[in-house]
Amino acid sequence: MTDNAAIVDNDCSGEGLVRAQDAALELYQVAALLLGSEADALNLVEKTVSQVEIDPCAQAEVAAGQVRRQLVGAAVAMMRQRNPQSFLAPPAADQGNATCIEGDDLSAAGITPAELSELINGAGREEMRAWLGELPLAQRAIFVQRAVLGWDNGATAETLQLASGNGSGWQPSQVADVFRQALCSLATSLVHSAAAQKVTV
Repeated sequence: MTDNAAIVDNDCSGEGLVRAQDAALELYQVAALLLGSEADALNLVEKTVSQVEIDPCAQAEVAAGQVRRQLVGAAVAMMRQRNPQSFLAPPAADQGNATCIEGDDLSAAGITPAELSELINGAGREEMRAWLGELPLAQRAIFVQRAVLGWDNGATAETLQLASGNGSGWQPSQVADVFRQALCSLATSLVHSAAAQKVTV
């Protein structure tokens, strides 16, 4: 049974490459959220699919993870080119300077995964994109990686370091602080939006 499983996992059928290409297409929406341009996102996906080097014997999910990293890293690098200063790591947060929420996850901001999905894919789509467009670029990149992709602070910090240069100084704690600021901003935006809707009803 073990030998058969190993053969299935490493049959070199090219399934890993196919899955990687599918992952890049699925990440078109993520690239658009990062870059703020559907045209730029499409170009980036096409470029990633054409350039990514995947071992045809790699397991499907390993290959998909590789292409996700490459595409998001390329998107963040493009964002940094627009405004390099915005990707300088901030100083360590003063513990006495608390934000409006304590945690660094969606639930701390009172946002459920279903509500986030509605903001990304449903009726709140335009509102979400308008809000993202007002964020500092690094904060935008961190929000998409943490909230949309579900990456942790360490993985997100690594992406920022690679895109900004290893001397950029991004650490998981700094990612958590910036993500918390983004969550505060989103929660405030949603409250104002709900209040405005009540006024117009």
